[in-house]
Amino acid sequence: MLYIDTPRWPAHGRFWAHLISDVSAAELHAFAELLGAPRRGFERDHYDVPAEMAQRAVWLGAERVTGKEIVARLKAAGLRRPRHLSDSTGASKTVK
Repeated sequence: MLYIDTPRWPAHGRFWAHLISDVSAAELHAFAELLGAPRRGFERDHYDVPAEMAQRAVWLGAERVTGKEIVARLKAAGLRRPRHLSDSTGASKTVK
């Protein structure tokens, strides 16, 4: 299943939401491609999605949840990748 929180994270003059899968990164990447989200929006375990794309994600089947639920669902699925355990080489680009 795919989940998205409310776009409330400001960056680059826009508000952003977090898009996750509780199944796999492969499911998340496939959905993001369908949504039209660029791969550069992927950060460790989620996509940063601009507010104007968030409603489209819901229309395509993502369930709207809170930010706390995003973290809880990632942890429950064993897919949470905290920043301190991620690649420290800077290979992962973020929009934040």
